[in-house]
Amino acid sequence: MASIMSSKNRVATSKRITPTVTISDNSSEMFAVRWSPDGNYIAAGAGDGNICVFAADTGTVAYELQQGSAAALPATSLRFRPSNDTTRTKNVLVSTNAVGAIQHWHVTSGKCLHTIEEKDNQVFALDYQRDGLVFATAGKEPVIRLYDEATKAETCLMKGTAGYSSTQSSGHSNRIFSLKFSPDDDHILASGGWDNTVHFWDTRSGQSIRSIYGPHLCGDGLDMCSNGTASTTVLTGSWRPQSPLEMWDFGTGKIIEQVEWKDSILGSSPCMLYAAQFSKADGGRFIAAGGSGTNEARVFDRFGDHNDRDGLTALVGTVTGMERGVFSLDWSPVGDKLAVGTGDGSIRIMSVVDRNGDMSLHDVRSEGKE
Repeated sequence: MASIMSSKNRVATSKRITPTVTISDNSSEMFAVRWSPDGNYIAAGAGDGNICVFAADTGTVAYELQQGSAAALPATSLRFRPSNDTTRTKNVLVSTNAVGAIQHWHVTSGKCLHTIEEKDNQVFALDYQRDGLVFATAGKEPVIRLYDEATKAETCLMKGTAGYSSTQSSGHSNRIFSLKFSPDDDHILASGGWDNTVHFWDTRSGQSIRSIYGPHLCGDGLDMCSNGTASTTVLTGSWRPQSPLEMWDFGTGKIIEQVEWKDSILGSSPCMLYAAQFSKADGGRFIAAGGSGTNEARVFDRFGDHNDRDGLTALVGTVTGMERGVFSLDWSPVGDKLAVGTGDGSIRIMSVVDRNGDMSLHDVRSEGKE
């Protein structure tokens, strides 16, 4: 595989990243960040349980849904509920936390509409089907629960089986930190966590139908992207020093690329990833990933300026200067903007822009890494 990758050329990119807004003075670590569907707001969940929604253009607090406290446990994941013809209430944000609660919030009124409690579980991950009719949760227990959005009732408990065959795999054996529904098939759900395995579940049968071994996920480091063809690409960001960022072919389960992550010029520690995600507004052209060690996030260009689908990804830029690690990040569904949530309590909003031959210190650092 290394020889195949080394024979490819790196794509040419004229993009760079530039900071637009920094939201600081938050109460605790930012464990989850999520853009609203219209790109106007950013929801954030903190280590002290605080859940706020910020105006993306100014960084000011627009809505506070839940105050934080020293006694509270962290908010662990956030998703805006997709709108559909059956949902009368719009602007609904769903949060999970480390005591097993799943809460539906009406953002504009600040009301908690519904709470589900998973007894004796810590919920770390949540994701919705594209139509918003079903959502999935996972966490400390090595199982995945499916819920009907309309009734909030659990409809399926997916877990491993005793055997392994060509049509099913054994399921998870440890904590699950990331979930992602397929962008092409609402019945396919990907999951990953501490057991170094990504599983792909068929929600109709409730079984894991295939798996890939290797990724060690400790945060929201799993994503899937449709390439406009019959192929779907899987992205994994692993909390490990070697080859933390990888892309896989969903159909074959084979690795496509181990994205090069060179050591930072600011320190000798490797970056071990908590979060990784494809960009949303441009067919997944860009990848963002971040973690601890070097406490940084990076943006990569998959296709470059000439839509090169066969080249290796190119580094666009690096977000540095955080006192603690990057725990969460999210691309805006509108335009190439990125929100980065960090352990120092800040949210940094970055934009991908044309380089125009005008380089900042940020870009000089990045250029030195190519």
